[in-house]
Amino acid sequence: MALTRRTALLALVGPAVSQNAQQQEPDTRRTLPDPDAADDRRLPNGKSQKDAISKQSHEEALKEVEALIQVAEDLRDELKHSGEYVVAISSLRKTEEIEKLARHIRGKLKA
Repeated sequence: MALTRRTALLALVGPAVSQNAQQQEPDTRRTLPDPDAADDRRLPNGKSQKDAISKQSHEEALKEVEALIQVAEDLRDELKHSGEYVVAISSLRKTEEIEKLARHIRGKLKA
């Protein structure tokens, strides 16, 4: 008999408790940080630290892309001068270097 009272009580109170729990869930949406927020630190020269970091990473990415282009052009020149059926080992090494540079650049741009 106690089992039936407990079942009846849970049947009546259970939906109300679960509905109340659903209404009290915190808002889990993410918001983008405000670029003009006051937590942005300033460098001694008065410039924004975030702007300086962004500028530096942009310049590094440009240098790495230039290196990638240079290696690709070297590979193209080597392949033009090699025979039709012969591929130099240095050409294979340059393709590996191109892949390594491309992965490195992609990783930095994603971060």
